[in-house]
Amino acid sequence: MSFQSVSKTDVILESKDIKVQFELKRHLSPRTVGSIIRALPISGRAHIGGAGMLYIETTIQSGIERSRREFQRGDVAFLPANGTVVFFAADSKPGRALSIIGHITHNIDALKDIKLGDMLSLYRQ
Repeated sequence: MSFQSVSKTDVILESKDIKVQFELKRHLSPRTVGSIIRALPISGRAHIGGAGMLYIETTIQSGIERSRREFQRGDVAFLPANGTVVFFAADSKPGRALSIIGHITHNIDALKDIKLGDMLSLYRQ
């Protein structure tokens, strides 16, 4: 029997034949994570930021929750200014405050194979 937790949701980031699994954790940023879960599936183009950041723009509007300016490899965050979901492939200090929303649980090294402009999809596992 499979069990889906209320506090975390397993999500897939997919691009071509690449799949990266991550967890959205409601206790980290309750309103933002709830908005993202309701918006799934999400698709858009890949953007590459400095210092090992990969991100996808969304239409989600949410304020900052429990902001941070330092992130570790595997963290997943949300930038409210433009509704961006950010994946960190390396430790980073992006210079802007973001809301932490989850963590990559499987295949983090595949992020380096995603190129600028690749089509990305986020959907529940």
